[in-house]
Amino acid sequence: MHHTGTVELETKRLILRRFGYNDAEAAFRNWTSDPQVTEYLRWKHHTDISMTRSTADYWNEKYHDIRWYHWAIVPRDSVEPIGTISASRVDDSTDTVEVGYCIGRKFWNKGYVTEALTEVIRFFFTTVGACRIEAKHDPRNPASGRVMEKCGMTYEGTLRRSVRSNKGVVDVRVYSILAEEFS
Repeated sequence: MHHTGTVELETKRLILRRFGYNDAEAAFRNWTSDPQVTEYLRWKHHTDISMTRSTADYWNEKYHDIRWYHWAIVPRDSVEPIGTISASRVDDSTDTVEVGYCIGRKFWNKGYVTEALTEVIRFFFTTVGACRIEAKHDPRNPASGRVMEKCGMTYEGTLRRSVRSNKGVVDVRVYSILAEEFS
């Protein structure tokens, strides 16, 4: 693959950009502090703004790595992020990228994640040269699977008790799309 690191991407309604340290307060307000948002995720909600600031510091250090892909999801009619989308795993031996996303509850069911994921899939295939993009979700969070399906991803199967999340050790459903399936 031809890694570029996190470059700014744009869609009709969104700007996908690097997360800045000054975004920490909006992130804390919009999603990192909400236990409902993180219910099925691998990281716990933040109980204090200092946790989000520390995370922002970590993310900003990682932007020096050209294999690090982590975007803030920002609506064009706003300046503050409402969530993130990122490559949670990059495997150069198989040209595979695993993606994950998280968005604030008041922004659910508006198509933002579908729009962001569609653009990230396009970017990984056309710019980075990935051959396979995959994503996983807890079966008890079917809305996440619907996002993957809307983006052209195919359900491959369920890995039983394979991931530790805030729900314990859980099953995950795996979806993927291959470069030759992308149009």
